[in-house]
Amino acid sequence: MSKTYLNPPDLFPSQQYGFSQGVATLGKTTVYVSGQVGWNAIQQITNPADLGIQARQALENIEVAVAAAGGSRTDIVSLRLYIVGDHIHNALSVREALRGFFPAENLPTSTWIGVSALASKDFLIEIEAVAVLE
Repeated sequence: MSKTYLNPPDLFPSQQYGFSQGVATLGKTTVYVSGQVGWNAIQQITNPADLGIQARQALENIEVAVAAAGGSRTDIVSLRLYIVGDHIHNALSVREALRGFFPAENLPTSTWIGVSALASKDFLIEIEAVAVLE
Protein backbone atom coordinates (compact mmCIF):
# COMPACT_ATOMS: atom_id res chain seq x y z
CA MET A 1 0.00 0.00 0.00
CA SER A 2 1.36 3.41 -0.92
CA LYS A 3 -0.57 5.39 1.71
CA THR A 4 -0.19 5.24 5.47
CA TYR A 5 -2.80 7.09 7.51
CA LEU A 6 -1.21 8.68 10.57
CA ASN A 7 -3.29 9.21 13.70
CA PRO A 8 -0.81 9.10 16.58
CA PRO A 9 -2.27 8.75 20.08
CA ASP A 10 -0.46 11.93 21.18
CA LEU A 11 -2.78 13.99 18.91
CA PHE A 12 -6.55 14.32 19.31
CA PRO A 13 -8.69 11.64 17.57
CA SER A 14 -9.56 13.49 14.37
CA GLN A 15 -11.29 10.61 12.57
CA GLN A 16 -14.57 11.49 14.30
CA TYR A 17 -14.40 14.81 12.43
CA GLY A 18 -13.78 13.17 9.07
CA PHE A 19 -10.01 13.53 8.64
CA SER A 20 -6.62 12.01 9.53
CA GLN A 21 -3.81 13.89 11.23
CA GLY A 22 -1.38 12.94 8.47
CA VAL A 23 -0.95 10.74 5.41
CA ALA A 24 2.42 9.41 4.24
CA THR A 25 2.44 8.49 0.54
CA LEU A 26 4.51 6.72 -2.03
CA GLY A 27 2.82 6.79 -5.41
CA LYS A 28 3.31 7.16 -9.12
CA THR A 29 1.18 10.21 -9.90
CA THR A 30 0.20 13.21 -7.80
CA VAL A 31 -2.97 15.07 -8.81
CA TYR A 32 -3.63 18.63 -7.65
CA VAL A 33 -7.30 19.58 -7.97
CA SER A 34 -8.36 23.23 -8.18
CA GLY A 35 -10.93 24.47 -5.72
CA GLN A 36 -14.32 22.89 -6.37
CA VAL A 37 -17.64 24.40 -5.33
CA GLY A 38 -21.32 23.47 -5.23
CA TRP A 39 -21.76 23.84 -9.01
CA ASN A 40 -22.74 20.97 -11.23
CA ALA A 41 -21.32 20.52 -14.75
CA ILE A 42 -23.61 23.21 -16.20
CA GLN A 43 -22.69 25.75 -13.50
CA GLN A 44 -25.91 25.45 -11.54
CA ILE A 45 -25.52 25.82 -7.79
CA THR A 46 -26.85 22.75 -6.01
CA ASN A 47 -28.42 24.76 -3.18
CA PRO A 48 -27.39 28.33 -2.37
CA ALA A 49 -28.50 28.05 1.25
CA ASP A 50 -27.23 24.57 2.25
CA LEU A 51 -23.58 24.22 3.23
CA GLY A 52 -23.77 20.41 3.48
CA ILE A 53 -25.23 19.96 0.01
CA GLN A 54 -22.63 22.30 -1.47
CA ALA A 55 -19.86 20.42 0.34
CA ARG A 56 -21.09 17.11 -1.05
CA GLN A 57 -21.24 18.52 -4.61
CA ALA A 58 -17.71 19.92 -4.26
CA LEU A 59 -16.46 16.49 -3.11
CA GLU A 60 -18.21 14.79 -6.02
CA ASN A 61 -16.58 17.31 -8.39
CA ILE A 62 -13.19 16.49 -6.88
CA GLU A 63 -13.86 12.80 -7.43
CA VAL A 64 -14.60 13.48 -11.13
CA ALA A 65 -11.31 15.38 -11.49
CA VAL A 66 -9.32 12.61 -9.77
CA ALA A 67 -11.06 9.97 -11.90
CA ALA A 68 -9.97 11.86 -15.03
CA ALA A 69 -6.39 11.04 -13.97
CA GLY A 70 -7.28 7.39 -13.32
CA GLY A 71 -7.87 7.62 -9.57
CA SER A 72 -10.73 7.40 -7.09
CA ARG A 73 -11.84 9.03 -3.85
CA THR A 74 -9.56 6.70 -1.86
CA ASP A 75 -6.56 8.29 -3.62
CA ILE A 76 -7.35 11.73 -2.14
CA VAL A 77 -4.85 12.43 0.63
CA SER A 78 -5.34 16.10 1.48
CA LEU A 79 -8.08 18.74 1.41
CA ARG A 80 -8.16 22.48 1.99
CA LEU A 81 -11.67 23.79 2.70
CA TYR A 82 -12.58 27.46 2.41
CA ILE A 83 -15.84 28.16 4.25
CA VAL A 84 -17.64 31.52 4.04
CA GLY A 85 -18.46 33.68 7.04
CA ASP A 86 -20.13 32.26 10.12
CA HIS A 87 -20.65 28.92 8.38
CA ILE A 88 -17.16 27.99 9.60
CA HIS A 89 -18.60 27.86 13.13
CA ASN A 90 -21.65 25.79 12.16
CA ALA A 91 -20.03 23.23 9.90
CA LEU A 92 -21.43 19.97 11.28
CA SER A 93 -22.89 19.33 7.82
CA VAL A 94 -19.39 19.54 6.32
CA ARG A 95 -18.09 17.00 8.80
CA GLU A 96 -21.01 14.72 7.91
CA ALA A 97 -20.29 15.18 4.19
CA LEU A 98 -16.65 14.21 4.71
CA ARG A 99 -17.49 11.18 6.83
CA GLY A 100 -20.12 10.05 4.33
CA PHE A 101 -17.86 10.51 1.33
CA PHE A 102 -14.61 8.88 2.47
CA PRO A 103 -14.24 5.35 3.84
CA ALA A 104 -13.30 5.46 7.54
CA GLU A 105 -9.92 3.88 6.79
CA ASN A 106 -9.06 6.42 4.05
CA LEU A 107 -9.64 9.84 5.63
CA PRO A 108 -7.48 12.56 4.04
CA THR A 109 -5.85 15.35 5.96
CA SER A 110 -7.76 18.62 5.98
CA THR A 111 -7.41 22.27 6.82
CA TRP A 112 -10.49 24.46 7.24
CA ILE A 113 -10.15 28.16 6.55
CA GLY A 114 -12.82 30.79 7.21
CA VAL A 115 -13.08 33.39 4.44
CA SER A 116 -15.24 36.45 3.91
CA ALA A 117 -16.29 35.53 0.37
CA LEU A 118 -15.67 33.24 -2.61
CA ALA A 119 -15.97 33.85 -6.38
CA SER A 120 -19.80 33.88 -6.29
CA LYS A 121 -22.10 35.13 -3.54
CA ASP A 122 -23.90 31.76 -3.75
CA PHE A 123 -20.78 29.72 -2.88
CA LEU A 124 -20.59 28.74 0.80
CA ILE A 125 -17.62 26.40 0.44
CA GLU A 126 -14.72 25.69 -1.91
CA ILE A 127 -12.51 22.61 -1.56
CA GLU A 128 -9.03 21.98 -3.02
CA ALA A 129 -7.59 18.48 -3.09
CA VAL A 130 -4.39 16.51 -3.57
CA ALA A 131 -4.54 12.86 -4.63
CA VAL A 132 -1.74 10.30 -4.94
CA LEU A 133 -2.40 7.50 -7.40
CA GLU A 134 -0.76 4.13 -6.97
